[in-house]
Amino acid sequence: MKQLITLAVMAIILFGGLTAVSAQTTYNKEQNNYIVLTRKIPQLKAILSAADELAASDGAKFGEFHVVICGETVKGLTDIEQMQPFLDMAKSEKIKLLGCGFSLKKFGVDATKLPKEMGVVDNGILYNFNLQKDGFLSITL
Repeated sequence: MKQLITLAVMAIILFGGLTAVSAQTTYNKEQNNYIVLTRKIPQLKAILSAADELAASDGAKFGEFHVVICGETVKGLTDIEQMQPFLDMAKSEKIKLLGCGFSLKKFGVDATKLPKEMGVVDNGILYNFNLQKDGFLSITL
């Protein structure tokens, strides 16, 4: 019994720190919302620069901007030195950096090792489709 309680507490601690993001939320369709799927961490610089320019040109109509990192490049998400410049660029609460849970599992990346500013979605492709249903503009790089 003690082992079961210990395992349950460890699981809560292990997974409690992760930010799970769901596409079940309904977003304001009166705003311009965006989602980008990328397979290369270095592309984040151009993606986040585009987000800043869209925020400036959209003004009050700028909504959410989600970036899902997927594929083998998720291995680099735990490298804080590599990720910090992008985390700094994405400091707006409207910009969400997310790891694809499917890719994290496939490539053996421990989601608890991701920077605390990042979230995780179960399946980046499905997340993208669901946000498109909610009116998000989408691009995959």
